Amino acid sequence: MLFAVLVSSVLLAVGLSIFNLTVKELSLSASGRESQFAFFAADSGAECALYWDIKGSQVFATSSASVTNRTPTPTNPDCIDTQSAAQTVDIYNNVTASAQSATTQFNLTIPNGATPYCATVIVTKDSSSGLTKTTIDSRGYNTCDVNNTNRVERALKITYY
Repeated sequence: MLFAVLVSSVLLAVGLSIFNLTVKELSLSASGRESQFAFFAADSGAECALYWDIKGSQVFATSSASVTNRTPTPTNPDCIDTQSAAQTVDIYNNVTASAQSATTQFNLTIPNGATPYCATVIVTKDSSSGLTKTTIDSRGYNTCDVNNTNRVERALKITYY
């Protein structure tokens, strides 16, 4: 009888250890997946900014003078499917500028069924050194819900002249 209790206790301890290890690995795997979604959202935001900076005309402001005197082309840049109701890109209402630099911020919502991904992109153009230095700071999120305790943020920063 004592031997049976001892063997069952050892087997129960081994089983609980394996169960605990499995739960931790599942949690780590889910966290890695959500991190990957956030990274892809950040990458999408950075690619959107790069695309419109190269393809568009005066899409991003370069100074305080260019904020008031620019006619951006296209007037409503889009990075995702234009037919999507979840797509939101509002580049023109979030510009702060000085004499030789300007910062433009926009939010990008990437549709994904019930839980869309989001990116906040800040494009800074600085011409104080004579050359126009462009910095794109894109922060991606696995969910647009800011109150979600499982929200993950990943960021990309791109600088070029």
